[in-house]
Amino acid sequence: MDNELILVIDFGGQYNQLIARRVREHNIYCEVISYKTPVEEIKERNPKGIIFTGGPNSVYLGDAPRMPKEIFEIGVPILGICYGIHFMVYGLGGIIGKANENAAAEFGRTDCEFDLSCPVFEGLKEKSVVWMSHNDYIEKLPEGFKAAGHSDKCPFAAIADDTRKFYGVQFHPEVNHTEEGKGMLGNFLYKVCGCKGDWTMSNYAKTAIAQIREKVGSGKVLLALSGGVDSSVACALLSKAVGDQLTCVFVDHGFMRKNEGDEVEAAFRDWNVNFVRVDASDRFIGKLEGVSDPETKRKTIGEEFIRVFEEEAKKIGKVDYLVQGTIYPDVIESGLGDAAVIKSHHNVGGLPDCVDFKEIIEPLRLLFKDEVRKLGTELGLADYLVWRQPFPGPGLAIRIMGEITREKLAILQDADLIFREEIAAAGLDRSINQYFAVLTNMRSVGVMGDDRTYDYALALRGVTTTDFMTADFARIPYEVLEKVSVRVVNEVKHINRVVYDVTSKPPATIEFE
Repeated sequence: MDNELILVIDFGGQYNQLIARRVREHNIYCEVISYKTPVEEIKERNPKGIIFTGGPNSVYLGDAPRMPKEIFEIGVPILGICYGIHFMVYGLGGIIGKANENAAAEFGRTDCEFDLSCPVFEGLKEKSVVWMSHNDYIEKLPEGFKAAGHSDKCPFAAIADDTRKFYGVQFHPEVNHTEEGKGMLGNFLYKVCGCKGDWTMSNYAKTAIAQIREKVGSGKVLLALSGGVDSSVACALLSKAVGDQLTCVFVDHGFMRKNEGDEVEAAFRDWNVNFVRVDASDRFIGKLEGVSDPETKRKTIGEEFIRVFEEEAKKIGKVDYLVQGTIYPDVIESGLGDAAVIKSHHNVGGLPDCVDFKEIIEPLRLLFKDEVRKLGTELGLADYLVWRQPFPGPGLAIRIMGEITREKLAILQDADLIFREEIAAAGLDRSINQYFAVLTNMRSVGVMGDDRTYDYALALRGVTTTDFMTADFARIPYEVLEKVSVRVVNEVKHINRVVYDVTSKPPATIEFE
C-alpha cells in the first residue's frame, strides 16, 4: 500500500481504536500497532507521524509499557495522548508524579486554555472543553519543551517541542466530548506531519482490485456470502477483480432472520456471479445442541462454516482462495496484539487451525463499517444492500441467550421481525445504525387473559454509531417502543415482557453475546 501512513502505537488505552478512526476521518490511512513492535520495523514502514495512545498504567512503575529511546530518534513528528504524553516526558528526561494538591487528578469535561501559536492548536478556540482522565501529572518538562495548554488543575495540559515536532496532550482529543479535538488532530496530521490526505475509497478500490488480481491469477475463488453489508461489498469487489473465477456460497445455517434466506437469494439472483445456496440448518443447529457459552457458540459456528465451504469447494473443483468480509472492528475485538479479546468473531478468532484452502483473502480487513459502506457506493452497489442492517455471522445464535432450540429460534424470528417492521414504519431505519431483538434466558411471571404466565423476556437493542467501535443507545420514541411491545406480547407466543437496553458501548458491546 502506497498511502501516507500514520502509526498509532497502542499502550493499552480504551480509546486506541477510536484514535485510528479519527485519523481516517481526515482521509489519512493509519494502523494500530503494539508498543512492543521493534523500532527498526517502525522506521522501515516510513510513517509520516506517530501517535502514542493512552493506557491504564503509571509510567514510573516497573511493569509499565515502554519503548526504547530510539523511537524518539527516527525523525518523524510524535503526538502523545494521556499515557502517551507521560511516556514522552518520562522517556525524554522529564518527571511524572502522582497527582497532589499542586496538580490534581481530573476526570471528565474540563475547561482548558491553549497557546494558539502552537501548530496543533492554530486556528482553533483559545478556550474550549476537553475530556480528561488522569491520576498522574507532569512534574517537570524535558529539555526543549514548553507548555502549550493548561487547565485550573493541570499546568501542562498540552506541551510542545516545535524543533523536534514532539507534542503531547493530557486529555483525549479523539472523543466527541473534546470540542476542538477533530481540529487538533487535523492540525497535527496536516500542519505538523505534512500529510496530504490520499486515503479515499476510490483509491482503495483501485488498489484492492489490482492486488486481488495479482494474488489470485488464474485461480478459483470462493466467497463466504451472508448477504450482509460486508460480504456484499466484498462480492462486488471480487466480482470486478476476478469475474467468473468467483463463486459465492451462501450458507443458510438456520439462524437467519425470518425469510432472510429467500431475500438474500433474491438479492443476488440477477448479479453476474456464480451463486450457490446451501441449506445447512440441521447440521448447525445439531452442533449447538446443549451449548450455552457464547464463545463456544461462535467458535463452533466458525469451524462449521469452514467445513461447509471446504465441501462446496470440492464440488466446484480446485478452489485456491476463500474470501471473507472481515472488517477492522472484527479484528480488533477478537484481540489485536496485546489487546484483550472482547469476543471472538466467527470469521477471526472462531476460525479452526486447519483450513483446506491455499489462503484466506480478507479485502475489507482494514476498513471500518462506514468505510465499507462508502466503498460499496463507490463500486455501484444498490442502496438497499449498502444500507442493509448489520447482522452477525452467527446470526440469531448469539441473540438467543443460553441454549438454542428450534422453538426459541421461531420465537425470536417472529419478535425480531415485528421490531424491524415498526422501526421502518416510524421512518427510523436509517437513523438507527443497528437494531434487533434478543431472546433472554430470563423468565418472569405475567398475566394474560386473567391467567398466570411464566414466559420469556424479550430485550430490544438499538444503537447509533459511526464506526461500531463505540456506540450510544438510540433514543427510540416511547410510542414506537409501545407499539412493538403490544404487538410482540399479543402476536408471539411465550413472551410476556419486553425491555429496552439503554447501555452504551463501552461498557457493553453492541451484541449481547
